[in-house]
Amino acid sequence: MFQGPSSLNLDAKGRLSVPTRHRDALGAALTITKHPHGCLMVFPRTAWEEFRGRIASLPMGAQWWKRIFLGNAMDVEMDATGRVLIAPELREAAGISKDVVLLGMGAYLELWDAATYKAKEAEEMQAEMPDVFKDFSF
Repeated sequence: MFQGPSSLNLDAKGRLSVPTRHRDALGAALTITKHPHGCLMVFPRTAWEEFRGRIASLPMGAQWWKRIFLGNAMDVEMDATGRVLIAPELREAAGISKDVVLLGMGAYLELWDAATYKAKEAEEMQAEMPDVFKDFSF
């Protein structure tokens, strides 16, 4: 299970240095794809295969969502120093240039442009909690 944030920087070639604490759980084979909220999803290959199966089995009415998730998925390999190349197409789609936040989300990680994440988080913190949390005890 991935959890917690990491503030990171992409290098000039668009490579992300994966924090040491995530490397073993991620493994060397990863898949990165778009998320509808404007970030990227980073999966260990085994978690991706499960997610991919769930998405692929959706009905025809979800064809555009299949395109978003599956059509934009890119398999990547972590190098010996723990770096992963984020493809230019995916960086552009998420508005990522240099400063990023890698956020643990359980079975996968989200990769956000740092400024975008900060703004969206602040906006959500000011909004009313979703109904699903109404009976949730903290």
